[in-house]
Amino acid sequence: MDPEFDGDDYQPDRDKPRLTGQIKEVFSFISDQKWHTVHRIAAITGHPEPSVSAQLRNLRKERFGGHTIDRKYAGDGLYHFRLANANPQR
Repeated sequence: MDPEFDGDDYQPDRDKPRLTGQIKEVFSFISDQKWHTVHRIAAITGHPEPSVSAQLRNLRKERFGGHTIDRKYAGDGLYHFRLANANPQR
């Protein structure tokens, strides 16, 4: 996987290695196709919760694989996420 990130403050030399590592670790963790909270994914991977949330959104984008990431509401503003399918093109 060689994802192409962007953003107003994105600097490839500074950010690409970190973001690539994050998205790979988040993808690997949710590949079990079980339900997980952002908090749990962050705790296990060691990445900040906002970064995990951003990487879950990125994984849905075509340029990052176009994966189906399911979401279900658990109450009190808490959601669970799971990888519904892994795009075979990865």
